[in-house]
Amino acid sequence: MKSLKEYTDSPTRITSGHRLCAGCGEGIISRMALMATDKPVVVSCATGCFEVSTTIYPYTAWNVSWIHTAFGNAAATCAGTEAAYNALRRSGKITEETRFVAFGGDGGTYDIGFQALSGAFERGHRIMYVCMNNEAYMNTGIQRSSATGIGASTTTSPAGSVVPGKVGYPKDLTLIIANHNIPYAAQVSPHNWRDLIAKCEKGYEANGPSFINAIAPCPRGWRTEAADTLDLAKLAVETCVWPLYEFENGEYRLTAESAKIAEGKINKKPLTDWFNAQGRFRHLAGEKWAPLIKKAQADIDAKWEMLQKLCEL
Repeated sequence: MKSLKEYTDSPTRITSGHRLCAGCGEGIISRMALMATDKPVVVSCATGCFEVSTTIYPYTAWNVSWIHTAFGNAAATCAGTEAAYNALRRSGKITEETRFVAFGGDGGTYDIGFQALSGAFERGHRIMYVCMNNEAYMNTGIQRSSATGIGASTTTSPAGSVVPGKVGYPKDLTLIIANHNIPYAAQVSPHNWRDLIAKCEKGYEANGPSFINAIAPCPRGWRTEAADTLDLAKLAVETCVWPLYEFENGEYRLTAESAKIAEGKINKKPLTDWFNAQGRFRHLAGEKWAPLIKKAQADIDAKWEMLQKLCEL
């Protein structure tokens, strides 16, 4: 793996000056993901915060071949472009090696775009899909998605005296994608650049589809300070809300801080630390919702145990 200086000295593929909110995790994640290959890259970008903030006409923050797609078809567009590229290579019209990556939020990946994503992976297209998971439809008004955590207050799952915010647990999309039997899938966090870039390097070079699921703190939707983004991303890992692991050629492996938690080298933090750090969970404080917090902690613990078993720990 290259040094941090070598990565930061690489060509800038997405520039500063875009209009993502201060503290948005998506800008950090995308820059790291695009540093992970030296080969030319074609980007397919789903409609959402990331797309509208980096391509406000007549400006663009992109220094690569970039395709705007609708909310739900980023994977299909990327797959079609990869198929066209392969046809041109077979005919000898293109000789240069190129990599294909799609970016989407959780709304355009977990929900609206899941059919296109599943289809592209089932067909075996050599593309890398990066989901920047901020756990809601942030671009259209902070509505809950199937990635939203239990108890989170959103505009379509508002907290009140009867309902504690979102009812139900988030979909485990990384595990669902791994069960497509693709060569590579992983969860990453922007606080750990080394782990994120190393996994994206594997994703680009996988012999087939690859999937990178990144936790992407959103100060506006999570009701947190812009300066706390990376601390929150790290806390997601330390509480096992967002374990860092990879699925590579049929084998599961814990990485970075998650491997250290499993080995007992660092302590797993309680879920209450995660809830207390964000305004979207502020209403859960007090005795009224204590049973929900206890239930949510039990769910996190059970999923953590299951993941360790998958990793044969």
